[in-house]
Amino acid sequence: MKTLKMLLVMSLSFALIACSPQQAKLSSQTSEEQPLKDTEQLIDIASELPTCSYSLGFDVWEPYQYVNVDGEVSGVDIQIVSGVLNEMGCSVSYVQGTWVSLLEDLRMGNVDILIGASKTPAREAFAFFSEPYRTEQFSLYIRNDDKKRAAYADIDEFIANGSKIGVVGDYYYGPQITILQDSKATANNFVSGIMGELNIARLLDMDIDGFLEDSFVGASMLRRKGLDNYIVEHGFTVTTGDIYVMFSQSSVPEADVEKFNSALAEYTQMDSYKQTLHKYSR
Repeated sequence: MKTLKMLLVMSLSFALIACSPQQAKLSSQTSEEQPLKDTEQLIDIASELPTCSYSLGFDVWEPYQYVNVDGEVSGVDIQIVSGVLNEMGCSVSYVQGTWVSLLEDLRMGNVDILIGASKTPAREAFAFFSEPYRTEQFSLYIRNDDKKRAAYADIDEFIANGSKIGVVGDYYYGPQITILQDSKATANNFVSGIMGELNIARLLDMDIDGFLEDSFVGASMLRRKGLDNYIVEHGFTVTTGDIYVMFSQSSVPEADVEKFNSALAEYTQMDSYKQTLHKYSR
């Protein structure tokens, strides 16, 4: 974080003082109030500048973090966190990388902030965590014309009727789903794939009867592929945990994290926060 306001006022004030004798004589002939007015103008300009600056690392994962067609960094997490920082009067610069490389950059202090993070003891050794700014939730998706399964109350009824559910390998879907995946009686009801797009193809080909996907990611994939009218949310959801902002302990004072948390609490009550969530959930 860099403090700009005081340095600008000081440097420009010195520039006003350090003038030549001839310039000083000319100044005295105009008006004694002019230097004061100049200083006031400089203070006004400085007051409009950001008081702090952060570098924010992101790993492309649409719709949370990505670069849009105009070359701008955007997404659910980007808009929420940058919105909070803007409310604090801070500027943000973006650093793109892989999650693994960005974690190391955060550890070393080369990047100040990472977003979309889960809290773990290992990460707490080198990062401060904000209060959670959203929760991670998975939805069950089915074919739009599957009225039979649309009437099922929950995933237990899906399984009781022999339905196949697509999942992505190594994803964590919460304790309820983990128990079902690990049980010999229900493990065969889950079909694992390497990516969410594969589950979409399997569902349309009727190889599976539904699939679990992050609610925002699922909505984004269906919208981009123009499949919103063919695949819909069933209504069953499972929450897997809270999502946090990580701050580098090497470059960000813990007091700044507290300031962020205060601004976050206010921001989540604003219409802009609710509009961002609504925009990407459709």
